[in-house]
Amino acid sequence: MVKAVQEKLKRKKMLRMVWDYVVITVFSLTYGVGISLFLDPNNLAPGGVSGISIMLSRITPIPTGTWILLINVPILGLGLWKFGMKFLVSTIYCTVVSSAFTNMLAAFAPLTTDKLLAAAAGGTIMAISMGMILKAGATTGGVDIIVKVLRLKYRHLKTGNLYLIMDAIVVALSGIMFRNLEIALYAAVAIFVSSVVMDTVLYGKDGAKMIYIISDHPEEITARILGDLDIGVTALQGEGAYSGKEKKVLMCVMRKPLAPKAQQIVKEEDPEAFMIVSDATEIFGEGYKSYFSERL
Repeated sequence: MVKAVQEKLKRKKMLRMVWDYVVITVFSLTYGVGISLFLDPNNLAPGGVSGISIMLSRITPIPTGTWILLINVPILGLGLWKFGMKFLVSTIYCTVVSSAFTNMLAAFAPLTTDKLLAAAAGGTIMAISMGMILKAGATTGGVDIIVKVLRLKYRHLKTGNLYLIMDAIVVALSGIMFRNLEIALYAAVAIFVSSVVMDTVLYGKDGAKMIYIISDHPEEITARILGDLDIGVTALQGEGAYSGKEKKVLMCVMRKPLAPKAQQIVKEEDPEAFMIVSDATEIFGEGYKSYFSERL
């Protein structure tokens, strides 16, 4: 009986993995659509590795998709050294496939030459693609890994601030390179649209996320959340009503962009963990809103 249950769980896990890779493949294609048919042909560099690759493709014979892969090679190597192969397998696959699709789609004419439409549509398509890829347990590499590595050494740095600084540098460089302030402003529009749409894809329109975690490895999960995400964790004492066993129940509240990363940490440390993710529309206290100032 136990063996049959284990086999069933194994098949279910295998089917889930296959489905995740189907999702990653499909949305790697749409990610390439956003770059090659909207942003790249209109000289819009939307921050991160893709933005740098678009600029480099203008001064070299190497296409944007190839640059995305080349830039990611040392970054993925760094991630492999710091976090291990398990963390990077799906990300390596996503990076290779999205780079290939970006190059393939570059052969087609852009779908619009209106820069505002290109910024809005390209940013939206990229955000939907990245959101679905994140849900499937992968990333497009690049800045995600750099930020994670930086925070290992400089824990006082905030994740959101690091993303903002890197995107701002790329956008500013695009304005200088193309000698056009409007180009940089349109690229900023693409980044803003992408940020808003990705939040909606991943979390809906709620303000924040609250996660309860019941696991046999609470110490490891707590250490990862505190170290990698720089958010607080509260350990509550719980007891199983049926088993009578005492267990720690971890509770943490976080801003929306960190929720998928927290879920991924739990998945990596304890795939069998019981996790409840709920919406938190308002959070008062340190790091969030002041109750008194919000009510005045």
